[in-house]
Amino acid sequence: MASISVSLDRNADRHDVKLLKRELDTLPGVTSVSVSSGGQLAVDYDATGVRQADILEKIQALGYRVRQEHA
Repeated sequence: MASISVSLDRNADRHDVKLLKRELDTLPGVTSVSVSSGGQLAVDYDATGVRQADILEKIQALGYRVRQEHA
């Protein structure tokens, strides 16, 4: 199991939270998505099903920019 935590370029409202959770959950291997109203996003995933780069690409494809990745 692996995880990624990032800061988005803006705060997340309820629509953003629903959208990010719904869309990231469609990626194979994603097991958990957590989004705070402050724009913090955490994803737990099985690295055999999805790559970290795929998750970041999906976030950007949804119109969000990743401001900072956290280890």
